[in-house]
Amino acid sequence: MSLADRSRWDARHAAVGPAVPMPPDALRGREELLPAGGRALDVACGRGGVAVWLAQRGLAVDAVDVSGAGLDTARALAVRAGVEVRFVEADLDEGLPVSGPYDVVVCQRFRDPALYPALAEALAPGGLLVVAVLSEVEDEPGPFRAACGELVAAFADLDHLAASEGNGEAALVARAPA
Repeated sequence: MSLADRSRWDARHAAVGPAVPMPPDALRGREELLPAGGRALDVACGRGGVAVWLAQRGLAVDAVDVSGAGLDTARALAVRAGVEVRFVEADLDEGLPVSGPYDVVVCQRFRDPALYPALAEALAPGGLLVVAVLSEVEDEPGPFRAACGELVAAFADLDHLAASEGNGEAALVARAPA
């Protein structure tokens, strides 16, 4: 990621108010799929809302993002919520800076098809993958948008529990083979 991109994300995160804990969009209404414990990874965690939400549910969470400003907000949120999260500042263009296995891997609003194999490999047997990205489906094409069927194809070796595409978004909830 270029320095300009990192600076853009820092400015974007610094310009908004405090974060709040929240489930990943693709998991709303499916929270029963979440394990009661274990390890979780939040990829491109931004301001930490999902990471802290996972920690509040008893998971040991690693959260990665390129933005120092986003991670500062995330750390403050974790303190306010009274949970521990291990935040890692890293450029995901260089790969995952952490290693699994993880019982839950979340990647929301960050698309890098080169990273898809690493996300699947980071899953523990039976681990839950939750991915949501911008999509070309019912929207304009672009470099940050998934093509129709991209997530389903990329994670074909996983058991697909829920998949959706439309209104410029694509999401997949899947489980690694036990």
